[in-house]
Amino acid sequence: MKNHTSYPENFLNEFFIPEYILVSGGKFEVPSVGPTCPTIVFVNSKSGGQLGSELLVTYRSVLNENQVFDLGEEAPDKVLRRLYLNIENLKLNKDALATTIEKQLRIIVAGGDGTAGWLLGVVSDLKLSHPPPIATVPLGTGNNLPFAFGWGKKNPGTDRESVLKFLKQVMEGKEMEIDSWHILMRMKSAPKEGSCDPIPPLELPHSLHAFNRVSDTDELNVSGYDTFRGGFWNYFSMGMDAQVSYAFHCERKLHPEKFKNQLTNQSTYAKIGCTQGWFAASLFHPSSKNIAQLIKVKVMQRHGGWKDLKIHHSIRSILCINLPSFSGGLNPWGTPNQHKSRDRDLTRPYVDDGLIEIVGFRDAWHGLVLLAPKGHGTRLAQTHRVRFEFHKGAAECTYMRMDGEPWKQPLPVEDDTTVVEISHLGRVKMLATQNCISKSVKDPSIPHSHEQEDDDDKYDSENEDEASTGEEFRKFGAADTFKIPEDVDISRLS
Repeated sequence: MKNHTSYPENFLNEFFIPEYILVSGGKFEVPSVGPTCPTIVFVNSKSGGQLGSELLVTYRSVLNENQVFDLGEEAPDKVLRRLYLNIENLKLNKDALATTIEKQLRIIVAGGDGTAGWLLGVVSDLKLSHPPPIATVPLGTGNNLPFAFGWGKKNPGTDRESVLKFLKQVMEGKEMEIDSWHILMRMKSAPKEGSCDPIPPLELPHSLHAFNRVSDTDELNVSGYDTFRGGFWNYFSMGMDAQVSYAFHCERKLHPEKFKNQLTNQSTYAKIGCTQGWFAASLFHPSSKNIAQLIKVKVMQRHGGWKDLKIHHSIRSILCINLPSFSGGLNPWGTPNQHKSRDRDLTRPYVDDGLIEIVGFRDAWHGLVLLAPKGHGTRLAQTHRVRFEFHKGAAECTYMRMDGEPWKQPLPVEDDTTVVEISHLGRVKMLATQNCISKSVKDPSIPHSHEQEDDDDKYDSENEDEASTGEEFRKFGAADTFKIPEDVDISRLS
């Protein structure tokens, strides 16, 4: 028999937002006691098979229907702009409840990592004086963002009891800041006419946007190139892991009816990894197409100035990771021991220290070391800024993935360069449970001495000591309004 948790009387009133706050001109009804944890809920009804739509129904049954939104029907930026505009108008009329709700508002987003990243970008864009922290309901396949902050990685129950339990965790959750990362990509413009086979039309994730850098009259304007910018909070990867993810993504788009169960999705993902040769990369994947052979990597040094990062020829996948959760909860960076900390200036992976960890993998078997208690990938660098330069080579394309969203990236076919540059630009607020595995550099309970660090050298690859870097930096806005750092001269990126 299922155990039911007891909740205080009027428990749901703590989350309930009156209609007149949510909708301009809505029914005016001021509660005798204001909510202590006013909450807006966004649900991707297409995530998790039928789970998304079922969760949407349950949340609307326990809260005000006007504070629960289906992302398939209304974009979150429109919802939040409307809400905060109404709150501002009410504050001008000295409405005390509107002021309280603005300061105490929390957001729940139910969906995959891409959906969670979408909400993080929107909240960052709004530049709010009191940005609400975000709790994530795991409805995806990997669910790295929810797992990193203690919300689990298994798809949740959709019944009333499960929703009430989650709301209780939201009420008890703690706020954490995490680094935001801006990504800038420039490539040769695609031909306006003719076939682009074998490269299909470029389908970039929603968090990457095309933009015009300067006016046509500017002498630094570079014609013939497309420039995109965006952002991520968990990871950016390229190479064979992204290739497997892209194949899974394409299969799911073709046959969505086969992907309604998380366990089935994960099993299918593993099978695709085998068919793509990720578990026997040295046999099925030509070394001339290894990611290490296609790019030049530069990292910004602590004292300033770019430094070339040597990548061993066996590396087939490179991961830039911000959170200690990848591929369903694994930690590719681990915790460097005293030797690594002293000689290479490497630290444990804090989520708010302004540094991103860069890790390499040879194949999926190499990735399996992450299952060991002290396992990690090949540590390449820690930095606040990294640049990848793709030149003409043996491959016509590579694969990239950003916070769960993969795409097939064309590579140069002439003497030009495709550039991807990642910079540290801002912070956003997440909501975390007591089981949160993400660590803050500001947390006094976390040991900063090397004596308690648990790295195991046997997982180091032969070239791991070839590069090191680090630093702190300033950060960004997000989604539609990413700002370019002042010291980034993107006219030079072509």
